[in-house]
Amino acid sequence: MHTNPVQEEHNHVTPISEMNNDRLASMYKKIADPPRLLSNAAGKDSCCIFRVPQSLLEINGKSYQPHIVSIGPFHRGQPHLRMIEEHKWRYLGSLLSRTEPKGLTLQHYLKSIEPMEARARECYSETIHLSSDEFVELMVVDGCFLIELFRKYGRVVGFERDDPLINMFWVIPFMVRDFLRLENQIPYFILEHLYDLITKSEDRQDSVKSLSLLALNFFNSHMDRPKEVIAKLHNLTGMHLLDLLRSSVIPADHVEPGRKNSTPTHIIHCISKLRRAGIKLNPPKDYESFLVIKFKRGVIEMPPITIDDFMSSFLLNCVAYEQCHKSCSKHITTYATLLDYLVNTYKDVEYLADRNIIENCFGNDEEVAHFINNLGKDVAFDDERCYLSKLFNDVHQYYSNSWHVQWASFKYTYFDTPWSFISAFAALILLIFTLLQTLYTVLSYYHS
Repeated sequence: MHTNPVQEEHNHVTPISEMNNDRLASMYKKIADPPRLLSNAAGKDSCCIFRVPQSLLEINGKSYQPHIVSIGPFHRGQPHLRMIEEHKWRYLGSLLSRTEPKGLTLQHYLKSIEPMEARARECYSETIHLSSDEFVELMVVDGCFLIELFRKYGRVVGFERDDPLINMFWVIPFMVRDFLRLENQIPYFILEHLYDLITKSEDRQDSVKSLSLLALNFFNSHMDRPKEVIAKLHNLTGMHLLDLLRSSVIPADHVEPGRKNSTPTHIIHCISKLRRAGIKLNPPKDYESFLVIKFKRGVIEMPPITIDDFMSSFLLNCVAYEQCHKSCSKHITTYATLLDYLVNTYKDVEYLADRNIIENCFGNDEEVAHFINNLGKDVAFDDERCYLSKLFNDVHQYYSNSWHVQWASFKYTYFDTPWSFISAFAALILLIFTLLQTLYTVLSYYHS
């Protein structure tokens, strides 16, 4: 009697009771364990400090990593950051020397942050493997270092005469950039709380500047915005320092559409093609921010922007932040995408520099073009819900007008440079002489 193969296979199924208990326990443990590298908190509005996505790291790697100072837990303890780590304790000592005589001791700082620990941990996209004491200490040391540095820089308190962080000119520019890296942040509410403690202990609330003003003035050494522009932002706040500065360049009246447009948004062409269609780019006379871009009667008005080490790092980290955060606006991503649309080659950068729209302190024009193209590479972008969607459509409509294209193409071909104009003029003169000669010949034949 032969055994049915299906029945034989069924008879060899391992009974549930005989399965490896260790394997089952391991699987249930993995089910129960919360994600650590991208925690459940990463999907909340409160989560605002992220690891930069691998796709962006592969393109612009070092722009997201701190070079001399670690702020927050992600890069804590790295060997190349130890130099400034030692000075954090010196700055904390300088602060305590003023507040302890007035009753605000180190213990008070630590105790005041303890109730905020859980909220602060939720700001990070991954599980922070520090004990409660270590985490609170980190918040206090890093927070007090930032506040003390901002106050010294703003001349609220004095620098030590031989302070190397000030006397060595290369240090501050590197720290400015490091303070604006997405992975190198602590929650802004921690800074605000510590700042309130310090100012209340000094009993000088009436004359003290807001923390936002101190921070923005510190960063303004590399942005050079008018003082009156900064003064208007004294009540501004943010999720962290990067978000604070990002928010400061977003005009209040440039909101993103709440819903998608009824008509699809069109991308715009590079500068070389726009010029052939008669579209020019000029800087405006007055502007509030480099994000305020307008299109009027064939002219794109773009405020000047300086592309240097600071601005390149700031833009890259803002784009990374906007890619990760659930509910923040995407203004910098939109601006980066616009630049990427406009610039294809170094010639496009050269034109923007000639029009005083880009000030190149970064490298040669080809390096700037490469940076701009990488800025918008592998970036998720919703062109129908961006603050420039109307501008994109207006430019596309103007570009599609055949009369504009034909007339502009004629001017671009024959009158773009002095040599092309001379050649066209010479051809015109030759044509006139040829017509006159033909006319003279015809008239001579007629009279004869």
